[in-house]
Amino acid sequence: MHALTLALFAAGANVLGAFVVTRHLKRELRFIEGLIAFGAGFMLAVVLIGVLPEVFHDGALLPGLFVFVGYFGVHLSQHVFTQHFHYGVETHRVAARAGTTALIGLSIHSLFDGVAIAAGMLVSPTLGVLLFLAVFLHKLPEGVTIASLLMAAGQPARRAVSASAVLGLATLLGVLLTERVAPLAEHGLALAAGVTLYVAASDLVPEFQAKRGWSTALPFFGGAAAFFLTHALLGRWFG
Repeated sequence: MHALTLALFAAGANVLGAFVVTRHLKRELRFIEGLIAFGAGFMLAVVLIGVLPEVFHDGALLPGLFVFVGYFGVHLSQHVFTQHFHYGVETHRVAARAGTTALIGLSIHSLFDGVAIAAGMLVSPTLGVLLFLAVFLHKLPEGVTIASLLMAAGQPARRAVSASAVLGLATLLGVLLTERVAPLAEHGLALAAGVTLYVAASDLVPEFQAKRGWSTALPFFGGAAAFFLTHALLGRWFG
């Protein structure tokens, strides 16, 4: 299975999320928003159990720097250079510039989604597929986010869907760059670890952590449990 094929499916999830928003499909939107807790649990398990041991397997300190750069780089792009950003449906009117800056910030993040998939595949098919699933799970709410933000900024539905396609293209570009740029292939997994850790812990978890009870705790823990099940199944599949 090629990394570019997996990235294409992930890019499709961006467009699907935007389509749900522009067509006002409320039931599907509630389902996608419910994936935030599940996706956060899965992503954290992938990073902490699947990726970081690979990054630090030889005890070197340099990979830690790239994890750091990935984590803080996402914060810089989303919360310094981006005028307005949060995951989920935007319910308030925003300035036109907010949609543009959010698209730029999310495109940078989407680029590293592609890097994550490609770098994971370079280590093993199992890790590559696990990272693809982690990317896919947050691509759906990401498509919802960019589409609703652009529409809240006064843009038509066509441009909102086009913006989600731009995020998908950035993911494909991340795969192509990782396969062709040696330093990115070497350090891409560490960068992707920092990016994925940020998205899971600092973007997705805050979206539901104020809610009490099992309504979000169950999907959150379920996402982590799904990682172990998927890892076991992929281990048997790939031998």
